[in-house]
Amino acid sequence: MTHSETRGHWLREGAIGLGTGVLYGITSVAVGHPFDTVKTKMQAQTGFVQGGGMLTSFAKVLRAEGVRGLYRGCVPPLWGSGLYRSTQFAVFEALFTKWNHDHGKREIPHTDGLQYRVLGAGAVASLARALIECPIEYAKVARQTGQSWLLRDVYTGFGMQWARTTGVMVTYFVIIDNIRRNHPSVFSQPLGQFLASAGAATFGFWLVWPFEVLKNQVQAKTPIGEHGVNATISERVRYLIKAHGGIQGLYRGILPGTYRSFLANGVSMVVMAWAQRQVTALGLR
Repeated sequence: MTHSETRGHWLREGAIGLGTGVLYGITSVAVGHPFDTVKTKMQAQTGFVQGGGMLTSFAKVLRAEGVRGLYRGCVPPLWGSGLYRSTQFAVFEALFTKWNHDHGKREIPHTDGLQYRVLGAGAVASLARALIECPIEYAKVARQTGQSWLLRDVYTGFGMQWARTTGVMVTYFVIIDNIRRNHPSVFSQPLGQFLASAGAATFGFWLVWPFEVLKNQVQAKTPIGEHGVNATISERVRYLIKAHGGIQGLYRGILPGTYRSFLANGVSMVVMAWAQRQVTALGLR
């Protein structure tokens, strides 16, 4: 479903998704990491979380650490993003192809033709991604906020990670599926590929942004008033709302996060679509 090529066996499609997904993941980090660093600092690092917008935070990082500071913590996601994104696409493509039968292709009422297999494959792919992504995100967030990470803590914040990843990825797959079914010409040229993927991923992130903020706070062990680093999720929610004068506190860092998501997912889809075409041209399907 993430490509328009003629499909082969479900295991073959999974293997191809694994390979092309690596390119998607590496491209995503190369394009988006500076925005991701600023977003994480605004959400979870003392000295940033209390106030200041995207430009102020960018300037603060550049003054203190230079351009290198914007790529702090990029090593774990550089190899890890290729791994968990390739896994998500491999699992989704394999299951979406395998469930090409009457039950899987049943349409959910009042959804403009959305099939059950899209939701099922998206949910399983999200879990597979979260299991791999959580340790990588934990290490990345620790480095971005100037801390060391510990092997025993790599699944810190897994609940928030799973919720955030499932919300983003199921939304992404549903939107991409809808566009491919109803507006297939969009994917015939790079600009359409860019806008479809960028818009779907970014909308998904907007829906679950509070989970992203809370995940980063938990993984960075951000101290919250008298509760310190052991603050519960509800205590963190109340703090963010109070500290930032309303619910906007739960959307801290959404501007750099939007730039990161839009650019990274748009460019990455163009690269992956090109790779899928090359696979077909080489006779590997």
